[in-house]
Amino acid sequence: MTLWNGSFPFYPGANACFPFDTTWAIIISICLSLLATSIIILPGIRGRGRLFWFLRVVVALFIGAVVLTIQFTRDWETGWVTANVSYKSFSRALVNADIGLHIGLAGVNITLVGNPVNQFNETISYNEHFAWSVNTDYDHSYGEGLEKGLPSPILYVAEKFTTQSPCSMYRQYRISGRYASLTLWMAFCTWLVSTLLFSMPILLYGGYMLLLTAALMLFSLLFFFSARNTPKCPIQFGPAPLKTDYGGSFWLTLATGLLCLLLGLGVIILNSVQPEKLKLVFNLDEGKGEEEGWDTSHLPAKPSSSEQDVLMVPLGELCEVTTTQL
Repeated sequence: MTLWNGSFPFYPGANACFPFDTTWAIIISICLSLLATSIIILPGIRGRGRLFWFLRVVVALFIGAVVLTIQFTRDWETGWVTANVSYKSFSRALVNADIGLHIGLAGVNITLVGNPVNQFNETISYNEHFAWSVNTDYDHSYGEGLEKGLPSPILYVAEKFTTQSPCSMYRQYRISGRYASLTLWMAFCTWLVSTLLFSMPILLYGGYMLLLTAALMLFSLLFFFSARNTPKCPIQFGPAPLKTDYGGSFWLTLATGLLCLLLGLGVIILNSVQPEKLKLVFNLDEGKGEEEGWDTSHLPAKPSSSEQDVLMVPLGELCEVTTTQL
């Protein structure tokens, strides 16, 4: 035992975790700023095209925000179990707690919340993240958890994903997560290209790029599905197993991919069947009419029929004019 338990008395302890992911905050702030800007300039758009323009902006921002956000979410696969577990190693004391497992594309989150939170004069509320992204080492993060003395349930679940574990869950989820992340980044690029094509406007090729965006998003789900449905080791807490299922990010990706698919097919079908209605949605007819009105207003006026009759006089009816030289 050392003075002040090995810490300085006038300095705070470890910094608390931020209540939410700052990456999400940045993405949402940018999208909300763009949406607010579009609302400000909305009164400057004339006619019935105002509503169509606003809907296009909202849908485009929604798709872009989803494709970016799901890269950093940690709920592609989630599971909870309530059990009486050993809180610390080499201790027979049991606590009643909720153990949660949240798997993302770049790592895994393990939560432990007591029922109630305060038991044995301690606050049982943990949320630990173990990453397997490109610049991180999962085994090193697991070793740091052992050194910090994390609760036994968290270490038990985290050990299932180590490279030395015979379950091979680390290899399955790491490879599938990387391929899914790569296809989502490609989907974000195709979404940008489709937005540029619609604004130019090149509607048909914009529809093709939306279809490609949908295909890439659905392929990312297929990659994650391959890891989810492979045989894996059971995570058991006494008689209660920890079972996982698809999380909110998975279903949000599926819904957004289907939305892109429907929009892309709608643009392509309307372009071949009823191109006038498609132009109406993208405010092309009104612009064309205004352009023609501007051009005709600057052209010289055509002579009227009466003026033409006056100018076309027969040569025989012309009067002779004599001039007198002074």
